[in-house]
Amino acid sequence: MALKGVARGSYEKLHNDQTEQIKAAVGEIARLLGDFPGDAANDTSRWWDLHRHMRFSQGHDWHDIVDFDWPDVRAVITANFLGDSDPLPVSDIDLGQAASGHLTGSATLALPWERLDDDGFERLLYDLLRSIPEHANVQWLMQTRAPDRGRDLSMDRVLKDGSGGVRTERVIVQAKHWRSRSVNAAAVVETLTAGKLWSPPLVRGIVIATSGRFTADAVSWAERHNAEGTAPYIDLSPESRLETLLAQRPHIAAAHGLK
Repeated sequence: MALKGVARGSYEKLHNDQTEQIKAAVGEIARLLGDFPGDAANDTSRWWDLHRHMRFSQGHDWHDIVDFDWPDVRAVITANFLGDSDPLPVSDIDLGQAASGHLTGSATLALPWERLDDDGFERLLYDLLRSIPEHANVQWLMQTRAPDRGRDLSMDRVLKDGSGGVRTERVIVQAKHWRSRSVNAAAVVETLTAGKLWSPPLVRGIVIATSGRFTADAVSWAERHNAEGTAPYIDLSPESRLETLLAQRPHIAAAHGLK
């Protein structure tokens, strides 16, 4: 069991074969269902909570996945996956059973990123960001390969609470179409340092999006920075995260020649 011996309030990062199998299974579900579980703007399920908890991957996050996120998402899948006239019965999918067994087949999320140049990658990010309902005023800020190596896109992230309150926070998105090497800690630090030149208005978040991956030291450095609670919050988006988002929006991937 992925949670065997893990305390309910644990803040320790959880990483084992079972958690990796569960993440892969959720990615395949996203690929198979496309825009899950329907109109993203009206989605009231815990689908995005599930992805957020998997991204942080601490012990308490996985307890929330087991206790709250997956039961809710599973119910939505059961209710919406088949139409009334669909003649083919589909057996229930249980992530716990999938993680303890052997999965057969695969719905790959991998995309041919090599088809894009730097400018094409930024255009893809622009369209992807604009498709997310919580993003407003998405803008291109500088030309590709600008001297400061970033500040490619900006947007306002719309945050709503249960009482009807709404506020926005400014977010800078830096695109790194790096295929031959991973984004290291030095590149993350450089981006944060450059962020001091971007205010006002105050930048609350920096997203570093890459068509490749981040090194272990880059992830550790960003996690330490975020744990200190100092603005801006650094959000690392590797290829796997972008591929999951694009699997839910296949028309965007197709429009940019990735299908």
